[in-house]
Amino acid sequence: MDSLTAVLDALEPLFPALEADYQDLHAHPELAFQEKRTAALVAERLAAQGGWEITTGVGRTGVVAVLRNGEGPVVMLRADMDALPVKEATGLPYASTATATDDSGAEVPVMHACGHDLHVAALIGACALLSSRTEHWKGTVVAVFQPGEESGYGARSMVDDGLFERFPKPDVILGQHVGPGPVGLIATCPGTVMGATDSITVKLFGRGGHGSKPESAVDPVLMAASLVLRLQTIVSREIPAQEPVVVTVGKLHAGTTAAVIPDTAELGINVRTSSAPVRDKVLAAIERLAKAESDAAGATAEPEITSVYHLPMTVNDTAAAERVADAHRKAFGDGAVMTMGPTTASEDFGILATAAQVPSVYWFWGGLDPEVFTAAFAAGRLDEDIPQNHAPTFAPQSGPALLVGVRSMVAAALSWLADGAGETAADGAGKTAEETGAAGAEA
Repeated sequence: MDSLTAVLDALEPLFPALEADYQDLHAHPELAFQEKRTAALVAERLAAQGGWEITTGVGRTGVVAVLRNGEGPVVMLRADMDALPVKEATGLPYASTATATDDSGAEVPVMHACGHDLHVAALIGACALLSSRTEHWKGTVVAVFQPGEESGYGARSMVDDGLFERFPKPDVILGQHVGPGPVGLIATCPGTVMGATDSITVKLFGRGGHGSKPESAVDPVLMAASLVLRLQTIVSREIPAQEPVVVTVGKLHAGTTAAVIPDTAELGINVRTSSAPVRDKVLAAIERLAKAESDAAGATAEPEITSVYHLPMTVNDTAAAERVADAHRKAFGDGAVMTMGPTTASEDFGILATAAQVPSVYWFWGGLDPEVFTAAFAAGRLDEDIPQNHAPTFAPQSGPALLVGVRSMVAAALSWLADGAGETAADGAGKTAEETGAAGAEA
């Protein structure tokens, strides 16, 4: 019996408790850097497994667990823990009804609309299998349960708190994400797998007045409305069609009542790019258009443009990505593993590899009912019928999706750990994210 089969054979008796943990995490989501209950559950489960050196409070609310099993590679496995300010509409019996106070002091609904609860449960399961079958592998596992991915600051907070000084430095970093594909499908690619993202706030300044006398005011709402439309011309008129760029205005706030023209309006802008030169061009265009709209409206001051956070591209090491793909083909079959192109989604996972200067691999696995997905695809209704991550109806299949998540993480880890034969970073196992073109500064 090979190492992968031997380790995965331990999954069946563990699975009922693992699925119960997933549903519990889903019902009790927590916003970025508020993941205290989640972190406590993680620490409790790992302590019960035995053998783990567990440290809590890393990067504020993160958990790092180290399992040493003789000489061999050091493999870091990462899962993100935070949820989103979204009101759940899945109708699941374990749906979230939670609310929380966000950073602005507002009371908001909270939901695991991006599947991070599944990531946490899958990594707990992978840790359980690896800790219970140590005779089949050699090396060190560093399990990282990261806070605050949705905020853009989570990975950086752990790095700044000594992730790579306080704990064994990895030879490779592995991460995964559930997505709106069918259960059983694994997808990744060598090189750039996800683009960079920038979150920007633009504040426009007018002069307040009475709604009945707009001529006596300078209306920042009109400025903002015009700017929202003009921003879309960046993609359609300034960037080549072959360049994957997205500019989204996700927040627009002005005023408190209909009869009063406010003094200011504020836009929250999200930018997705896949190269440093294009990113620079898009950001410069946003600043140019904001100033031009302000000038055209006779604004009382230049706009304030603030960078909220920046996340670099996520770049898979080519050799390491092929090793993981081979492991997944072995675990799931050749037909279950596909190569995808880069996506405009973004992650802070790349910050970890750039900071550690080691290879990393990030992949996706499908979480949705294959029959529902196939029917939607056949009808040409994927956009209409298949909920995407961050949607209030996004709901991975509890049991099947979790099984795949556990198995895919274990298979990837064992491709280094089995027999302790994996290459180390010092042996030259591919290039770092920085060397392969990861763009931008850390968040």
